[in-house]
Amino acid sequence: MDFLQVLSWACIVFTLGMFSTGLTDLRRMVSSGSAENVQFLPFLTTCLNNLGWLYYGTLKRDGTLVIVNSIGAVLQAVYISAFCLYTQHRRRVLMQTALAAAGLCVGVLYFTQLLSDPDTRLSQLGLTCSLFTISMYLSPLTDLVQIVRSRSVKCLSYSLTVATFLTSTSWTLYGLQLQDLYIMVPNTPGIVTSLIRFWLFWRFTPSSPEKFSYRPLQA
Repeated sequence: MDFLQVLSWACIVFTLGMFSTGLTDLRRMVSSGSAENVQFLPFLTTCLNNLGWLYYGTLKRDGTLVIVNSIGAVLQAVYISAFCLYTQHRRRVLMQTALAAAGLCVGVLYFTQLLSDPDTRLSQLGLTCSLFTISMYLSPLTDLVQIVRSRSVKCLSYSLTVATFLTSTSWTLYGLQLQDLYIMVPNTPGIVTSLIRFWLFWRFTPSSPEKFSYRPLQA
């Protein structure tokens, strides 16, 4: 087994491990019959991210991207369905889901109908997915500022931080090995933000560890 195959398996295992952390919220919703204290938008944005990278992997014929994002999209769809079932704000959630679906349809039409050149389609899709992934990795920075101010890491999950670091690192190395900047570059911020989180855990470790909510970031 060569180094690229090792990286491929690492990407699959670590990314699916990160996606499966949402099972904690799923169990909470099912057992309590409520979606209270569970965030919805991370499920929705991660699903859109998965579908974008799934299309990119299909065009590029990259089995690693296809496997990871196919399973990831299914898991996010399950989380979204459970949230819609148990939330008290079903109308708002359905509206957000409908808007996301409409945006997805517009994107599909653009990439399939307006871009006839395969190379242009692949490069523009890769750029779009990269920018979306980078925005997902950088979105928690406002929370990190609040953590420094409050000197508390109660809103962070250590297990998710570890999963994000391993996932980002494996995808960065995988993209580097393939010489694919669209895979390598967007995962680099995940490494940086994870290292910042590790420092915050070291600096503001609570006296009694707690379990925290799931906040998915990448793929």
